[in-house]
Amino acid sequence: MAPKFLPEGILEKTHENREALASVAALERAAREGFTLEAPVLLCDSKLRLHLDLGCMRGIMAREEAVWCRPGEPLKDIAVITRVGKTVAFRITGFAYEEGERVAILSRRAVQEDCVAEFLSNLTPGDLIPARVTHLENYGAFLDIGCGVSALLSIDCISVSRITHPRDRLRVGQMLSVVIKSIDRTLSRIFVTLKELLGTWEENAALFQAGETVVGRVRSIESYGIFVELSPNLAGLAELRGNTGQPLRCAVGDAAAVFIKSILPERMKVKLIIIDSAPTDEPPAPLKYYIDPKATKHIDYWEYSPKCASRLIETVFD
Repeated sequence: MAPKFLPEGILEKTHENREALASVAALERAAREGFTLEAPVLLCDSKLRLHLDLGCMRGIMAREEAVWCRPGEPLKDIAVITRVGKTVAFRITGFAYEEGERVAILSRRAVQEDCVAEFLSNLTPGDLIPARVTHLENYGAFLDIGCGVSALLSIDCISVSRITHPRDRLRVGQMLSVVIKSIDRTLSRIFVTLKELLGTWEENAALFQAGETVVGRVRSIESYGIFVELSPNLAGLAELRGNTGQPLRCAVGDAAAVFIKSILPERMKVKLIIIDSAPTDEPPAPLKYYIDPKATKHIDYWEYSPKCASRLIETVFD
């Protein structure tokens, strides 16, 4: 049996979920036993009720059953309407007749309440959990960390290499492994981080050697140089002018061919020379995890800096 509390969309294609939606008798059993199921939302009617395709039957979810709200947080209509076209988790709370048709009465809120009480409330900083990207804002990404309950991954926690927008690294619908950064239990808000799973300075620098020419991405242009990302947790600095002494013509987001001039662990520096650059529409590269989320469920401490470095960059989870 698949775990009970997962980001929405994972249970939908499991054998257990397909089996529960295969017949009326199976739906009735799922209702009796309180199974968590998933199905797509077909429409939102004028009463702000969600209608779901359960295969053998239509399901109806009242507005107040569509979303669990944090203490003191009002239920917004937009939170209901935006479920249309998406897969949601729910529990069958009963059956009724509507215009002569038997329908299942559903609650997503009940599932989310259980997720908060039985799963999320037991998490502590440093725990690794799966998540799905639901939408992106300038300041970070919102993730589904269980049954549609959201957490914030702020932009500075996405990677060590700075980005201008989360879309530079993530895409909506993407599955991630993240680490619990902090929990505001009063407001029932969870904040997560990703960069600790993407490798230390040494682990990333080991992928490159001085004298190589590689492809990077221009991330920022400063008065003293151009930062070029070599990997999500490693960036190097190139001079503003090329070998000819002329100013380099490049823009943030460009793909750049860079010559690695030197790698300096004690200063955590990678010196680069930009050979060429051009705009690119390439999507973000798949993320590489240096901590295996399947084998590691919790970390207390992460140190980015090499032991020989004069500056310490670390994360303490407490």
